[in-house]
Amino acid sequence: MLRSILLFFLTTTLLFSQSQTDLSYYLPQNVTYNPSIPKPQSIVGHNVGEWHITHDKLVQYMYALADASNRITIENRGETFEGRPLLLLTITSTKNHSNIEQIQQEHLNATESNNTDTQNRPIVVYQGFSIHGNEPSGSNASLLAGYYLAAAEGPEINELLDNVVILFDPSYNPDGLQRFAYWANTNRNMNLNPDPNDREYSEVWPGGRTNHYWFDMNRDWLPVQLPESRARINTFHNWLPNILTDHHEMGTNATFFFQPGIPSRTHPLTPKLNQELTKEIGTYHAKALDNIGSLYYSEESYDDFYYGKGSTFPDINGSIGILFEQASSRGHVQESDNGILTFPFTIRNQFTTALSTLKAAKNMRKSILEYQHNFYKNARNEAKKQGNKAIVFGNFKDAARTYHLGEILKRHKIKFHHLKTDFSEDGKSFKKGNAFIVPKNQKNTRLINAMFEKRTTFQDSLFYDISAWTFPLAFNLDYAETTIANAGNVVTDLQLNTGGVTSKSEYAYLFEWHEYYTPKLLNALLKKEIRAKVSMKRFNANGKSYDYGTILIPAKNQNISTSELYTTLSDLAQESHITIDAVSTGQNKGIDLGSRNFRTVEVPKVALLVGDGMTSYDAGEIWHLLDTRYDIVATKIDTRNLGRADLSRYNTIIMVNSNSGLSESNTKKMKSWIENGGTLVAYRNALRWINSKELMKINFKKRNNLKAKNISFEQRSDFRGAQVIGGAIFNTSIDRSHPINFGVTSDELPMFRNTTLFINADKNSYNNPIQYTKTPLLSGYISEENLDSLSLSVPLKIGRLGRGKIIGFTDNTNFRAFWYGTNRLLMNAIFFRDEM
Repeated sequence: MLRSILLFFLTTTLLFSQSQTDLSYYLPQNVTYNPSIPKPQSIVGHNVGEWHITHDKLVQYMYALADASNRITIENRGETFEGRPLLLLTITSTKNHSNIEQIQQEHLNATESNNTDTQNRPIVVYQGFSIHGNEPSGSNASLLAGYYLAAAEGPEINELLDNVVILFDPSYNPDGLQRFAYWANTNRNMNLNPDPNDREYSEVWPGGRTNHYWFDMNRDWLPVQLPESRARINTFHNWLPNILTDHHEMGTNATFFFQPGIPSRTHPLTPKLNQELTKEIGTYHAKALDNIGSLYYSEESYDDFYYGKGSTFPDINGSIGILFEQASSRGHVQESDNGILTFPFTIRNQFTTALSTLKAAKNMRKSILEYQHNFYKNARNEAKKQGNKAIVFGNFKDAARTYHLGEILKRHKIKFHHLKTDFSEDGKSFKKGNAFIVPKNQKNTRLINAMFEKRTTFQDSLFYDISAWTFPLAFNLDYAETTIANAGNVVTDLQLNTGGVTSKSEYAYLFEWHEYYTPKLLNALLKKEIRAKVSMKRFNANGKSYDYGTILIPAKNQNISTSELYTTLSDLAQESHITIDAVSTGQNKGIDLGSRNFRTVEVPKVALLVGDGMTSYDAGEIWHLLDTRYDIVATKIDTRNLGRADLSRYNTIIMVNSNSGLSESNTKKMKSWIENGGTLVAYRNALRWINSKELMKINFKKRNNLKAKNISFEQRSDFRGAQVIGGAIFNTSIDRSHPINFGVTSDELPMFRNTTLFINADKNSYNNPIQYTKTPLLSGYISEENLDSLSLSVPLKIGRLGRGKIIGFTDNTNFRAFWYGTNRLLMNAIFFRDEM
């Protein structure tokens, strides 16, 4: 009997889900549709919601729509790491298409003029879907939205398209969408099974959320480090849309969320009117969801603080960002607290709010256009008050980090200048060619403030994401207030310094370790079996001072001739943008070139632990760093395969943040490998595993047990949340003579931290090469209790085990690909491990 009931239930669910996939389930029924516009199923081969759309089929349908409709033009703005196109459809009336460039120019002009015409200009809406690949209802809804906008007929759609220009991005994350569609489709039952224990609803590591290198791309709108981000940011600044939507998913037992979020968690640089307009737009979503009987909520969750998110980035650029969060079926149909949740139902909610956004944009067109105009008008007034004030940033020894921050500014249409000449400000030296000046009196002055400000006081103590991202601190660059009197020409063609060799030598070559790409150069030399040594002390050669970590390349006793060596060094120096000095004698002031204080450097042979138990974000950041910036091949070893892997092939293994560590057998194997001379570089919670397995003794600070006083049951979550370090920046004092710090030019180093893992300093000062200062907070939120624990603690612990060692970091030194300032610490751990 039970079996019969279950069979009836599953059959009913299947029939119900299949009936939902007909277009009539989704589309407004009081509208006629142009029969010459292809329906999704005619191109992709299945009904919307019957299967998860793969990115290749999504692309196929978008091109079919553009071919069939004179309302749509389509462009490919670039490629993902996996070679998938980054499409953008421009959808509007044929009348608007006939003069789209003029509309675009007039729209931009309105942000730069004190006069504007809101009567006749269309509003611009950027609609984007599924930046997290395993939140696919958005991209699947884009099939419906594209069809509706191309095929719907009548006065209502005509009025909409006459008054709105839609920038339509059907998939923010093509690689992730494809990965998740493969998973959901290959695990789909023909008899749909809503049991949450089914394999369909539990992806294998790393899941489809991220892009190729496992980045959460909804954190990259401000840093712009990934190709997908660069394409959409270029579109954003070329159009400055009035509204930008970001369609997401959340837990299966939720309902539907639309912004605004929690009011007290809005960044103070965002105008109050922005949130008021967001709330008014929300009334359109509420009405549309009421009409189809869907539950929803607003202002109870999420926030608008970190400007690197898709729904918040627009807010500092005169636009209105809107986050949608739909309860996820994570497959085709799943049990939930709100009943059986089907994939088509999730798609319909996303489609419904995509249309309600456009309706709100049309009806609120004048007020939103006026808001954007006034945003920039007020920003210009603020900028004028800055007069000739400016920000200078750079590093006297490293042009590349300066260049890469300049890249970000350029992508955001922020104007900056070369230096007229070398100068000093606030005790900091800035060198022409290694520094830039950013005038505050310019259009994007508010965005400049958002990128460069240091903030340590907050209205709220809870953050959905990080609370600080001060860019010059992230890049570990000197920066100071200055004036445009020190500015030279505006930077138009941003270029890295040209590298090379000063001359041919029959004796030796030297290059310092300060430049960002020196690890790339050293790795290339070692792979060619060219001998290299690293200096453990400072010295002076040919009248030039050389710092700790200087690399020595002897001209003799190499496996190639001195002429071939010179040619090789010249080519690699140019590729890495490094200057290599030729020297003709080994006699120096300080240590000579034959000193024992020059230690041989081995070629790195790196493995990176990935898979179950490892944090994919952290692993992806390191994979991306080694692969795309330093050309260092890292073998990704899945924890499932660690037991049969030949670890003797590697001299360095990297273990990222891990909550579970390794199995007992794999722990024994790792211990044996370290004892035989291997170096384990471990991050964050992996240190707890290391300590528990007695691989290295770590003296963790005991945290005070907080007692809740006058905290109600309702407030308990906020009370606990206030003790989270979601992401802030702290100052450390460093010992520059220690190999872990080679290449750092200052005695202080800003570090990013998003953990409450605290380690007591060692009693011997030389074992504390990096230590948090007594008052370390530079920017961001931290509770008083945690700040007290962090003071004078250490983010680094190094210990020996047999002939090998463990190098442990409490902090993520490679955060989100834009924390250039501490990337060097991992490189030093890899190249100079034997000297620590």
